[in-house]
Amino acid sequence: MKKILFICAIALFTACEKDELPKDYSAENDAEIQAYITANELEAKKSNSGLYYVIDEEGTGEAPKSTDRVKVIYKGYFTDGRTFDESEDGISINLSQVIRGWTEGMTYFKEGDKGKLLIPAHLAYGSSNHNKIPGGSVLIFDVELVYVNYATENDLEIQDYLAENEITAEKTESGLYYVIDEPGTGAQATEKDNVTVTYKGYFTNDKVFNESTKEVNFDLGNLIKGFTEGVAKLKENGKATLFIPAHLAYGNLGQGTIPPGAVVIFDVTLIKVN
Repeated sequence: MKKILFICAIALFTACEKDELPKDYSAENDAEIQAYITANELEAKKSNSGLYYVIDEEGTGEAPKSTDRVKVIYKGYFTDGRTFDESEDGISINLSQVIRGWTEGMTYFKEGDKGKLLIPAHLAYGSSNHNKIPGGSVLIFDVELVYVNYATENDLEIQDYLAENEITAEKTESGLYYVIDEPGTGAQATEKDNVTVTYKGYFTNDKVFNESTKEVNFDLGNLIKGFTEGVAKLKENGKATLFIPAHLAYGNLGQGTIPPGAVVIFDVTLIKVN
């Protein structure tokens, strides 16, 4: 998948530079796709871009946006049935970094959906050859959308970390995991409070990305959701460890030294509710 779909993002933008007069395969590809649909008795829908897609089995989850990260099980082949790429175990990808047919096509699927993408060349590799794919090729993908964004992936990562370190944690409805090391004895924090804390932030590989060298004041309402929710479970002088998935932290974009989709862990002490 990485060799086929990720490199394509560059290939699409450089193809015209390498080929001064690229051939337009749109009409030819559309006829080829329609013939394939008829021969295989598919119920396909066509988008304005020229992409065709089929939903064979419907799931119940959310549909991704074109900037989301998804996990997909897939098989890629030509209209003659020859396979050029597949991933039986699935792969996690950012939809903004793959061929246009995938970027658009996966937005028509929901978590749990299974179906097909029938992609003309102008939404894939154009008129240029790319690895095993000849220029002008129609590409077909059998796809199963396993999940959207990092929530499932992060949850498994947190569970593995807890198991490896023999930690028993509580999980909230939002997806935050937390351990109360010391509940505290002073005033109870709320998510709207200004608080004084000390903290250390690190990843599941235990690499530290941020740490307070002295007591710090924060308005909890202005922080990442996981930190706000976790600290609000403490009283003054309380201590906790927070295991925060990306959707409650820095999401698909990341921030500074924190990569997109990262699970972040915080050891935090609530000194005072101000």
